[in-house]
Amino acid sequence: MPWNKPPQKTVAPIARRLAPKLRREPTPAERQLWKGLRSALDLPGTHFRRQVPLGPYVVDFRCLRHRLIVEVDGAVHETAAAQARDQRRDEYLRAEGFTVVRVTNDEVLTRLPMVIDRLTSMLVAATPTPGPSPQGGGELWSAS
Repeated sequence: MPWNKPPQKTVAPIARRLAPKLRREPTPAERQLWKGLRSALDLPGTHFRRQVPLGPYVVDFRCLRHRLIVEVDGAVHETAAAQARDQRRDEYLRAEGFTVVRVTNDEVLTRLPMVIDRLTSMLVAATPTPGPSPQGGGELWSAS
């Protein structure tokens, strides 16, 4: 492994096969959020991909640079069994260094600008600010 390349993560074969199908058949909420991410979210260096295989899972939307995953949850995620699966999935993704944001179908379909604003604020907060100049700023000014 070259020193300047990240280690290769293994993607489960089922996730690799499922991702293209999920890309071709998005839910109405996923389609709406994708349009919103592409048109309303205009931050430099922010690039989302959709239905990305990651380990044993396929995540709805991923911004690799900011290590952000957005999951769009429908009614099926309201059961106790589904919530337990989602918790295990989120723990795995957090262990991989990602922040996971879950939004509901209803939020996306009825309050898309609010969802985009929430994601924008998270991405802005995650963007590192440049440090001070190494040359310094000259002498300190003081009021006499």
